[in-house]
Amino acid sequence: MSGFRATVVVDDPMDCPIADASSTTDEPITSVTRSSTSTGETVVEEFGVADGSSPEAIDAGTEAELTPIQTNEREDIYRFERDAGAGCACEIVEQTGTPISAVRAQNGSLLLTFRTLELDVVSDIVGDLRTQFDGVLVEDLTQDHDDESTDPVIVDRELLTTRQREILETAHELGYFEYPKGANATDVAEELDIARSTFTEHLAAAQTKLLNALLEK
Repeated sequence: MSGFRATVVVDDPMDCPIADASSTTDEPITSVTRSSTSTGETVVEEFGVADGSSPEAIDAGTEAELTPIQTNEREDIYRFERDAGAGCACEIVEQTGTPISAVRAQNGSLLLTFRTLELDVVSDIVGDLRTQFDGVLVEDLTQDHDDESTDPVIVDRELLTTRQREILETAHELGYFEYPKGANATDVAEELDIARSTFTEHLAAAQTKLLNALLEK
């Protein structure tokens, strides 16, 4: 049995305290835990910020009421509460029945990693997220194969326009798809001398074409 592991980036997750906090720090936020209360009406989240980050800047960078929980030699841990069902990107993914295996944030963007047996699920999740947020992109998509069989797919690069290929190549060269990112959306847009929104639109269109080719749609 084989499956897929995908990481989807939401460039502007809107009112996400973890993403907001990441915009005030030099290091990405990689330690995130989430739980719901017994009533299911409130979600409690905790995240760790690398030691040395300014608590004042983190607190000022988000509208959520952050409570410092713990400090150790590696990171400071913060906790906050929010209403469930408030259009959170994580909940949109989980509503498809797909658990999130990792949540990260960097430079104000949210990175969600999940696993699924069906490639169609990745496409559906990306579509659901795009109905709520701008700048939703697939950063990483890998497949684990068993020892007995593989399922190769040939993707015709001519599906992409010249501009889309240029944008993909530039983003790749600058490290946009790496973790930690070598460049964010603004950096790549500046390199291409285009608006950030134009970059994300072209990149989203290119990724949709590649996903459709993989899914044979």
